[in-house]
Amino acid sequence: MKIKQFEDRYLSHYSYAILSECEKKIVLIDPSRNPEQYYEFAREEQAQITGVIETHSHADFVSSHLEIHQATGAQIYASKHMQPVFPFTPFDDGDIIEIGHIKLKSLNTPGHSNDSISIVLEHNGTDKAVFTGDTLFIGDIGRPDLRETQQNAAALREELAEKMYYSLRDKLMTLHEEVTVYPAHGAGTLCGKSLSSSKSSTIGNEKIGNWALQPMTPGQFISELTSNQPFIPAYFPFDVQTNIKGAPSFEESVSHVRISETQPDEITRETWIVDTRAEDTFKQGHLPHSVNIMEGEKFETWLGTIIRPDESFYLAAGSSDQLVRMIRRSASIGYESLIKGAFVINEADEQNPVLDLDHFKAHKDDYTIIDVRNRSEVEEKKLFENSISIPLPDLRNRINEIPTSKPIVIHCAGGYRSAAASSLIASETGSPAPVYDLGEAVKQFT
Repeated sequence: MKIKQFEDRYLSHYSYAILSECEKKIVLIDPSRNPEQYYEFAREEQAQITGVIETHSHADFVSSHLEIHQATGAQIYASKHMQPVFPFTPFDDGDIIEIGHIKLKSLNTPGHSNDSISIVLEHNGTDKAVFTGDTLFIGDIGRPDLRETQQNAAALREELAEKMYYSLRDKLMTLHEEVTVYPAHGAGTLCGKSLSSSKSSTIGNEKIGNWALQPMTPGQFISELTSNQPFIPAYFPFDVQTNIKGAPSFEESVSHVRISETQPDEITRETWIVDTRAEDTFKQGHLPHSVNIMEGEKFETWLGTIIRPDESFYLAAGSSDQLVRMIRRSASIGYESLIKGAFVINEADEQNPVLDLDHFKAHKDDYTIIDVRNRSEVEEKKLFENSISIPLPDLRNRINEIPTSKPIVIHCAGGYRSAAASSLIASETGSPAPVYDLGEAVKQFT
């Protein structure tokens, strides 16, 4: 038996291949959008992919389960509660997949979502591992509200939180303490709030160190789980629906994006340009109606937060190689379908003003200061007494709240979010007031 863990560090996502070495068969769990790494593993092991298990309908990335089924004939397994459109085999409490000496046993563990399952791996008659999806993380658990947009979302979150309480105690905590825990996400995901950077754990260690597995009443658990959760990006409900239907082929879909070495003539101010170049390059020259979402660790998250899934956009980069990378990264959340065109920027006339840092330090009251950090960051420490807090995820909906009678200075915690926010505000306000990005200089005030 062999367990291979794959990591998408940009989305803090873990997927898995379980290999029966005696039968040369592989079952995948929660594959990411590009299936090539799983095909490569199968070739290396001279094995056949015979199954794909989805632990739930994912909100934060697009899965390749349908493409793998179509390419290899592998059966897709998921809970009946997912109600998927694609062909699948229900995989719920009591259902078992057998490959060689391995048994994969389904546990219904609702809480993150109603269709969440965990998979216990039994080898030679002994439970060895559990793949917990977004139910049990290392040091934390999955949040219960990623797909709920209805008016009664708060009530639904509490209902799911109560289900999570019992899923953990009645299902996962009953496993042997030596069983290895393999989650679908690690530190950095928005699917929880305080995940460890460890990539695996054990049931015993989680009973000791995970807050959610400590003795408490259901009410205490629900209150803690539903409080102070991170924001929900705009693309999450879109990805849930994409995964329930099944996404098109990765390579085929990205190949449909039109790439140009020059700026397309048909660009209008009604369509956003997502400029992925470095902040200083963007400020020296960019196109109108551009938002600077730089190539970085969290590009996908901010792309899917700022650009809504019912919009289209142009993708711009500094080179052809960068353009290809960013198209493929956009596809990991299903956004390649929204790209009207992709092009390399050679010349652009729009420029951002440079902040006189000494003047700002001496005369902060002469500026409107916008803090685009998350609410929890502001509550922990406000950096400027007279700043206005508008978290970046809320910015497009609250742009009219920004006073334009004075020069505007934007800050976050390190410069990445403020680069996106300042470009967004400069494009949207239409005000003659200059918009400055404090950028990395914010560290001088922390």
